[in-house]
Amino acid sequence: MEIYLDHVRANVSDLQRSIQWYEDTLGFKVTGHWPPENPNYAHFETEKGAIFAIMEHEENPSRGRFNFKVENVDAFWEELKDKVEVVEELFNTPYGSRKFTIKDIDGNELGFVQV
Repeated sequence: MEIYLDHVRANVSDLQRSIQWYEDTLGFKVTGHWPPENPNYAHFETEKGAIFAIMEHEENPSRGRFNFKVENVDAFWEELKDKVEVVEELFNTPYGSRKFTIKDIDGNELGFVQV
């Protein structure tokens, strides 16, 4: 049996506010909403890997950690570091990658890694 990760979701307290943060701060683009008549879920465009989505859940935000691969982590760090809450500043890991971690507006941790 083949198992692979296809879709991950973070719970957020306010869908529209979070969409705006992900688009304005990270440059993500929404490619789908659900349900059509009154969306509480949105997912974002990705070139590779699992679909990343957010869902409004006022009583239970995720507070998870999600790592994203990026081509130039140093340039992305310079672009974001003064606009976001930083969890881990840019550093070289002992296993050969370079990364930093920030928080979204609901406290979910977002890591950005260059291998």
